[in-house]
Amino acid sequence: MIAHGARAVERCRILAKTPFSETEGSLFRFWLGPAYRRTVDQVGLWMEEAGMSVRMDATGSLVGRYEGTHAGSPAVMIGSHLDTVRNGGAFDGNLGVMLGIETVSALHEAGVRLPFAVEVMGFGDEEGSRFPAPMMCSRAMAALIDTVPDGIRDGVGQSVAEAMEAFGLDPARLKDARRKPGELLAFIEPHIEQGPCIEAGDGELGVVTAIAAQTRQRVVVRGQSDHAGTTPMILRRDALAGAAEMILAVEHIGAAGGSDHVATVGQMHIVPNTSNVIPGEVWFSLDMRAATDEARDRMAEEIREDIRRIAANRELDVSFEATQLLPAAACTPGLVDRLARVIADVTGKPAQRVLSGAGHDAMAMVGLCPMAMMFIRSPGGLSHHPDETVRVQDVELAHRALLAFVKEFQS
Repeated sequence: MIAHGARAVERCRILAKTPFSETEGSLFRFWLGPAYRRTVDQVGLWMEEAGMSVRMDATGSLVGRYEGTHAGSPAVMIGSHLDTVRNGGAFDGNLGVMLGIETVSALHEAGVRLPFAVEVMGFGDEEGSRFPAPMMCSRAMAALIDTVPDGIRDGVGQSVAEAMEAFGLDPARLKDARRKPGELLAFIEPHIEQGPCIEAGDGELGVVTAIAAQTRQRVVVRGQSDHAGTTPMILRRDALAGAAEMILAVEHIGAAGGSDHVATVGQMHIVPNTSNVIPGEVWFSLDMRAATDEARDRMAEEIREDIRRIAANRELDVSFEATQLLPAAACTPGLVDRLARVIADVTGKPAQRVLSGAGHDAMAMVGLCPMAMMFIRSPGGLSHHPDETVRVQDVELAHRALLAFVKEFQS
């Protein structure tokens, strides 16, 4: 008998190595890159082995379909994303796709067809690790974007349209990725928790109640470049020193908001970035999240006000560019309850209900169809890190819960 959970884990580990990574010795797979193409080819083969027909949609995302008792029936979709952050872990996103494949594989082995189709989704771009506009593929599917984003480029200067064309996609056909209302009965995203809550509660699986509101901005601080040896400290307009004070303010305000508020600076660029020149310009990323849109917006405004105050005190110019604004996404209560019940059945204990501070493709799908998420315990709460891991027995429980959920699903 196939151990479906163990196979899902092993396949994630396979995809974490070359040739499925752009970097030797670590995992980095970005949307529409060479490693991404090899990955969709391999995952497509696994989908076919599980009994699915396979296609690539207009964004380069992978869709496997296991037909129901009647051809063309609406589908329950299970899946997540195939891209990764730089130096990422093997299970973020990928595990959800593998669990979807294993769910269909178990149905196929048993010769079971359901009154609805089951689709497995491997979204191409959730992380935004190539272009600073994450979830482009799921947002296109949910009709949240009509055209390819203009004016943003990757690290080598390639636009989104150019990257799509190089991959063999037509940017003008982005709307073809849309799914019509009624085509999908539900979207279920299994995912590692990426946090410590389930483990702290001595659990294996949890069910998400909502995904936190978030916004990403780019903050540009401009001062005056000058000679590091001849410019007195009191006369300097040092953009980096100002940015450092601003980043500490971000940390302070984020911490003051409570356990469901977070504010992070994770990226910075310095001009001219030379040891003997006072920095004249700095930009840094600003990621802010909270349980509700209102709480996120209050925190974001407080942070912007403090940054402006610091800039004025240091005679610096500052500007803000919004790169992402995602509302909080509540999971569908009925689906949450169903998932909680099957989790309790397979684990023998009540399912923990948790708020997701991380963003997920499910956020985009909430406007298209009912949506829910299952979380799998993250040992140590570690994610977006090479040491990210899972316990095989937890993944086996997740497989059993998903299979029971799909078999019992009623639209």
